[in-house]
Amino acid sequence: MANRSRRFALISVCAALGVVCDSLITPGFSAGVWYGWIFMLAPMFGMILGPWDGFVATLISVMAGHSIAFRNVYEYVFTLGAPVCSMVSGLVYRGGLKKVLVYYTVMLLAYFLTPVSWRLPLWGMWDCYVAYVVLVVTMLFGGLEPESKRIYALSAFLGLEADVLFRIFLFVPCQTYRIFYGLTPKALALMWAAPAPVITPLKVGLATLFSYMVCPHVIRVLRRTGYVA
Repeated sequence: MANRSRRFALISVCAALGVVCDSLITPGFSAGVWYGWIFMLAPMFGMILGPWDGFVATLISVMAGHSIAFRNVYEYVFTLGAPVCSMVSGLVYRGGLKKVLVYYTVMLLAYFLTPVSWRLPLWGMWDCYVAYVVLVVTMLFGGLEPESKRIYALSAFLGLEADVLFRIFLFVPCQTYRIFYGLTPKALALMWAAPAPVITPLKVGLATLFSYMVCPHVIRVLRRTGYVA
């Protein structure tokens, strides 16, 4: 019962922090995939809580955060990518690279098998391709040691790009670009060449660096206090 109470408390604290970050919208830095700052903490939630509890904590964060700082109704759908980020980061951190590979492969195949994607610039998703290559190469070399500091950066990077892939899946293969926003394929192609393919990777890099520097210390403290194994 004590362990369950601690687990619930940790999920609640992470969710509360996530609500604050998701509610913060910085003018001039809100382009790309994320409007708020949930991308900074979503990978860490997955590493601390695990893939499933991390998913739940981040889901609570974005649903509450989007209600406090309302964007539009459609964003409630796209922000489901943030819980996916936590889930994938948790899987990578715990050695579940095969499951992550399946996810990446399915998402990329869904994109490239969608006819409208053939009219979009290839470089618009360059960071997703890099993430896929990094994932495959890591698996070929047997993964990373659990105590290696690089595992925090890898978990964050692959989790964040999994979020990006999920939103692209909703936008292109699920055709929400047309259903939600009424965009034509030509307008979609122009959007694909916009600054978003540059700004989003910058945010990924920032959050990956944050996880690399901060997560080891946070998890070490939580282990000492018995909140995580």
